Amino acid sequence: MGSGADGDLARGANLLGAVSLAVSDRIGAAAERGAALGGSAPAALISLAGYLDGSPIEAVRSPLRLTHSATVRLVDRLVAAGLARRSEGSDRRSVAVELTPAGHAAAVEAVKARGRALEEALADLDPGERAELARLHAKVLRTLTDGRATAGNICRL
Repeated sequence: MGSGADGDLARGANLLGAVSLAVSDRIGAAAERGAALGGSAPAALISLAGYLDGSPIEAVRSPLRLTHSATVRLVDRLVAAGLARRSEGSDRRSVAVELTPAGHAAAVEAVKARGRALEEALADLDPGERAELARLHAKVLRTLTDGRATAGNICRL
């Protein structure tokens, strides 16, 4: 690492990376505990509950960045667990995925667990620091989001 302004910028970028990974790991683990399922299941439940319920498998696949076959296997797991059901899609060739009441409840629990993990991460910040951090996060997110698909992927948990 360099010294001076360049070193400070590099350190700041490194800290952002470390914080991002640590928070991401905590959110993922908390959502898995809340949903009582691992892997991509919590993100699928939260996405379905939030904006994809009743969507075709392809629409579910996209924000999760899974292959079609991996998404079919994930939906199979959700159906087997009683959290989702398949229905006829809009064009009779596609298959739509809908959450069951138990699936909605699991999504709610995953979101609650995610919220608790985030609150723990922010616990040492006072309200002014939280407001400033939110302002800065919004500014950084604007540079990372180039459309609805990117936003869906970023907001999957």
